[in-house]
Amino acid sequence: MKVIIGADQHGLSLKTHIQTYLLDHGYDVVDVTSDSLKDFVDVTVAVAKEVQQADDNLGIVIDEYGAGSFMVATKIKGMIAAEVSDERSAYMTRSHNNAKMITLGSALVGETLAENIVKGFVEGAYDGGRHQIRVDMLNKMG
Repeated sequence: MKVIIGADQHGLSLKTHIQTYLLDHGYDVVDVTSDSLKDFVDVTVAVAKEVQQADDNLGIVIDEYGAGSFMVATKIKGMIAAEVSDERSAYMTRSHNNAKMITLGSALVGETLAENIVKGFVEGAYDGGRHQIRVDMLNKMG
């Protein structure tokens, strides 16, 4: 599994912190942040493109509030994403929705909470079963 991460200018500091956290915990991290991808729209599309390269990849996008990146992610065919600002939602969106991507708002989430959110997301596993009906419905949209 690779964790693809990216941020616009408002999320750079938190992105760096999360990236360090993931690397310190042994995750393979790909950072798509670059000078040419300054807008959250471009960053989100770049993260999603990399996430879709392998079934077990996960993505994290950080902007100021998380909402803009979330809206972009949900426009991408086959992408299931969640805007997350608490640990339980991060874990549950993997468990019940098989989300491949989360978005965070640097103005809403501090470093410690971001670590816990990321931990819940990357350690979460999809339960399948009764949830697969909804996941199939989500995947057909777009």
